[in-house]
Amino acid sequence: MKNVIKKNTKPEYVATLYTYVSIIVAVKGVDLYIPQLSVALTIVDLSHNKFEGGIPYIIGDLKSLTVLNLSHNNLTGRIPHALGKISEIESLDVSWNQLIGEIPQNLADLTFLEFLNLSQNHLVGRIPQGKQFNTFKGNSFGGNPKLCGLPLPNKCGENLQKPQLEGNGDGEEEGNLLTWKEVVLGYGCGALLGIILGYLMLSTGRPKWFNAIVDEAEHMIMKRQNKRR
Repeated sequence: MKNVIKKNTKPEYVATLYTYVSIIVAVKGVDLYIPQLSVALTIVDLSHNKFEGGIPYIIGDLKSLTVLNLSHNNLTGRIPHALGKISEIESLDVSWNQLIGEIPQNLADLTFLEFLNLSQNHLVGRIPQGKQFNTFKGNSFGGNPKLCGLPLPNKCGENLQKPQLEGNGDGEEEGNLLTWKEVVLGYGCGALLGIILGYLMLSTGRPKWFNAIVDEAEHMIMKRQNKRR
């Protein structure tokens, strides 16, 4: 698969003695039954396993690869730029894994790529634009909340995780909300403290310090009234 197989005018098929090799494989998102496997049709389908770790860079050396399906595994790490060197690839599916990072820009240069599925990963950043990527729909990139740009509705530069509260855009609404919470809490604590002090005063009688405050207040009132007279 490291050498591009030239397509002859006369088709050649993989056979054992007098029997052609048949196979069922996921090609371009559809389970396809191939009764006679063409020699020129090079496919790697390792989907629905429990593979872990990163995608090997050596896959980029498989120049004649036409279908690569690594979906439904537990692959981690970034999508290697080496995949952009598989010039003959027509179908690439790495969905339902744990891949991170940005989508390599050179994937948009794969001129024969007809099917792409990068959904249900943890990819971030702007989706590459131009060439083949302009033909793919949103379901090719869905399930990656931090991806932005067409064909997804998420615009790059917006906060894709936490929507901002309505207001003037600088957090005024959130600040006002916190202020009202503090005011309500303060009134509640003050009212509770007043009830407790009132109960203690009524049950134990007026303490001396309270009597002194009352006497002083009465003295000041009488003094002001005498001055007016």
